[in-house]
Amino acid sequence: MTEPLPPGLMISAPASGTGKTTVMLGLLRALAEDGLVVQPFKSGPDYIDPAFHRAACGRASFNLDTWSMGPDLFGAIAAQAKGADICVAEGSMGLFDGVATRGLSGFGASAETAARMGWPIVLVLDVGGQAQSAAATALGFASYDPGCRVAGVILNRVASPRHERLTRLGMERAGLPVLGALPRRGDLALPERHLGLIQAVEHPDLEAAIAGYAAFLRAHVDLAALRALVKNAAAVGAGGLPRPPAQRIALAQDAAFSFTYPHVLTGWQQAGAEIMPFSPLADEAPDPNADLVWLPGGYPELHAGRIASADRFLSGLRAHAQTRPVHGECGGYMVLGAGLVDKEGTRHAMAGLLGLVTSYATRKLHLGYRRAVLDGPMPGHATGACLRGHEFHYSTILEQPDPPLAHVADADGAAVPETGSRRGHVTGTFFHLIAAEAP
Repeated sequence: MTEPLPPGLMISAPASGTGKTTVMLGLLRALAEDGLVVQPFKSGPDYIDPAFHRAACGRASFNLDTWSMGPDLFGAIAAQAKGADICVAEGSMGLFDGVATRGLSGFGASAETAARMGWPIVLVLDVGGQAQSAAATALGFASYDPGCRVAGVILNRVASPRHERLTRLGMERAGLPVLGALPRRGDLALPERHLGLIQAVEHPDLEAAIAGYAAFLRAHVDLAALRALVKNAAAVGAGGLPRPPAQRIALAQDAAFSFTYPHVLTGWQQAGAEIMPFSPLADEAPDPNADLVWLPGGYPELHAGRIASADRFLSGLRAHAQTRPVHGECGGYMVLGAGLVDKEGTRHAMAGLLGLVTSYATRKLHLGYRRAVLDGPMPGHATGACLRGHEFHYSTILEQPDPPLAHVADADGAAVPETGSRRGHVTGTFFHLIAAEAP
């Protein structure tokens, strides 16, 4: 059975750092201001951008990912657009950037998401330092994959009217419509930290920033022409979202614990689970009536001293773990361990429910898709289950004395050392769970 979905398009770019997030947020707000119900999506496993999308248009944003999601889950997430007037998706990295699993170039790329959904692509081009040559880049992207349609371009960081005229001449020769030209402005960049953008809740004045992006787009982009490009989405199967791992789930939620995929929480809630939020940074203990405590990822390395001194939180967590399950992802996993070394080299005692000791002083990038086969059970999944997720952090494991939770590999099948841990009722992983593979 298939479900008709609203028409849509994808905002993408040749590379990261070209300004597509600014365009995305400005477009979401401008369309919402025009009275449209806008459904945002993020292609790929990014867990920060969806919160910015929601702030821009008032509707929850969801990740779509062709590597980690089977057709049923992909379709179930796409179906969250029902009731919207238009879908707008933001790509990740460059349009064709993905993994090379099974020798396929770009597996998991934004181009695959756009092709599966039948969305045309609007390419945001940073034309700084070039003029007509930008058209060669755009033409290459337009012709690289016949399954994708680059329907137009937005020129970003245009230096002058002459620069814009020359760049437009190149695009005319390439046969690519120019939907707008954004002048170079240094005040439009969103604040960043080591995992990308700061979190939406931490932005000092997010509402003013997004309103500014929308006004900027209205002044320099032909929004009517852009809206005319949208295409009806391809029909997708009516699958299901992830089932909850327990009925009553105490979920850590604050500036240190915020990286949860929207489709996961939505699936839990739609299935009737009770989400019981609490803040470790406010020294709140998990609800004693919870069946499960779930610590998501975030930035505990920036708050290690506060977490170490949060006695009510740590005591409540330890009490829960004596009889009921506790699970942590990435930052949450680190907090379940014995110690966390911050960037200054100071070691802070954590919950001690696992023997894990991690260091943010000894920094190394760990990034990529993960496929895990469980050596033991974890909440919601039995031993032997195959899980897909994504890992993105800079912390290094100093000690990991507990049994591994899983055999973990990257997207190409190469083993990775971050296997997760298990001890009693407590489990943790460095990867963020996206989906379980169908049996």
